[in-house]
Amino acid sequence: MKVIKRDGRAVDYDSSKIKIAIEKANKEVSSTKRASEEDIEGIIAYIEELNKKRILVEDIQDIIEEKLMELKKYELAKKYIVYRYTRALVRKQNTTDETILGIIRNDNGENDFAKNKMIASSQRNFIAGAVSRDLTKRLLLPEKIAKADEDGIIHFHRKEYFVHPMINSCIVDISNMLDNGTVINGVMIESPKSFLVACAITSQIIAGILGNQYGEQSIDMAHFGKYLRKSYERNKEQIENEYGKSLSQNEINDLVEKRVRAELEYSIQLIQYQINMLEIATGKKTRITLFLHLDEKDPYIKENARIIEEILKQRLNGVKDENGEKIAPKSPNLVYVLDECNSLNGGEYDYLTELAIKCTKERKSPSYISANFLSPWRNTNGEYKFEGRFNQGIVSINLPKIVKESNKSESEFWKKLDEALDLAFEALMCRHYALVGIKSDISPLHWQYGAISRLESGETIDALLRNGYSTLTLGYTGLYEMKDLIKKDELFKNENDFELKVIKYIKDVVEKWKKETNIGFVLCAKTPFISQNKEENLYERLKLEAEIQKISTGGAISQIDIKNMDENGIKELINYIYNNVKYAELV
Repeated sequence: MKVIKRDGRAVDYDSSKIKIAIEKANKEVSSTKRASEEDIEGIIAYIEELNKKRILVEDIQDIIEEKLMELKKYELAKKYIVYRYTRALVRKQNTTDETILGIIRNDNGENDFAKNKMIASSQRNFIAGAVSRDLTKRLLLPEKIAKADEDGIIHFHRKEYFVHPMINSCIVDISNMLDNGTVINGVMIESPKSFLVACAITSQIIAGILGNQYGEQSIDMAHFGKYLRKSYERNKEQIENEYGKSLSQNEINDLVEKRVRAELEYSIQLIQYQINMLEIATGKKTRITLFLHLDEKDPYIKENARIIEEILKQRLNGVKDENGEKIAPKSPNLVYVLDECNSLNGGEYDYLTELAIKCTKERKSPSYISANFLSPWRNTNGEYKFEGRFNQGIVSINLPKIVKESNKSESEFWKKLDEALDLAFEALMCRHYALVGIKSDISPLHWQYGAISRLESGETIDALLRNGYSTLTLGYTGLYEMKDLIKKDELFKNENDFELKVIKYIKDVVEKWKKETNIGFVLCAKTPFISQNKEENLYERLKLEAEIQKISTGGAISQIDIKNMDENGIKELINYIYNNVKYAELV
């Protein structure tokens, strides 16, 4: 019989090790509570009578504990458990010391990442992350999950935050917070009376959320048009009261417009500078996305168009770095939503899309999403909801790694894929259970004051973890690399559309998880596709990626090289994206 060690090695079974372990525990209890020689031999005999060719070392230890309990040696069983745990701690020695010292000494090179660690706030964050990752690996994750992550079969995203009861990402219900007020650090924030104040409050909300989740937060700027109109109406009233008798109506309108334009420009600068400042204050990369979205049914669409135009103009203009050179700001990320009114089909707001294209060419931003493929959640009353939703966590499977471990066998590939999916499911449920029972007081801004919900103090967030309201994401990486490996190794006789075959299979597994658990499992490509192979037609590749995106319910990005495209080619591409592609990044 072979015993499988924790590091995956297979060693010969040795009964003496079982005897030694129990005898060490025996020494910790009084003579009347010890296991006799006969008891120990009986446990050993039971294990050997299982007649297994291979057995995990953890399974042997589990059997020992169970048998001691059956013998009513409860105190001895407890001592054995303590002995087992102590051995685990010795085996899993803390590995963070050198990492932490390296951060403090800045021993990690001269790249930008290393330079950031010279800043005190960044050092604090990196050190906390190193300790948290170590605790997660050694103590918090099941050993087989930690090993699968270490071996690269799966990737347990953002391990450094698993020690905290935090969600990954959210779409902030900013309309709720601005319209109905919120509370930040114990201070009541009432609904703003102007666009400037709305932007200032939003900056504070972003900062508060950033410290209480570890992933991206997204804000739809479509909710700010009403506040720009409030600024217009307030300025008009003030100017009419002050100059109504001395100025004509046209002069009053011109003066109002001048003030509103100045407020708009300053407010967008404010929110951009505030977001940029957060990285220094928190010591971690800010992951903030502003959605630039126009809805033709929106009564404030004119104001929202002005806001989008100003955001794009400021992004196109860039910011100055420490040497005075113009650069694109690191944050926020901009996502431009294509709809019928701005998809270059003669819509009223096509001019904004043309400005977005100029911005993309110059600053590699914004990215583009088609409104045709936006997927809101619908409650039992049939009401749709985009905002106030969140992601519990992400685990990815490594498709090329699975191919490499398949020994050029098709049946082995599917077996290995199933094994990886089982591991990913268990890892995702670790994320889920880490949030179960968490009370809303853990982050009042999220759970009590509108960013996600308006729960009461002391109420758990459990209801929001199920019924698809929030998501658990299975990611997959290396889709195209997987196909190249299969073709190279002649793994399958017919590899045509093999990417679709694999992703459809994974999607069916994810849907099965969803039905069995009532949790919103989704499938997402975490590594962007690359649509720049000169040997294949761009639109043929995009057609395939569009099919894969439809399957990837949790999102996928088509990354498209536009360096050699002229303006007409990009416009044609934008129109194609609107009709066919969910999410695209032009580089």
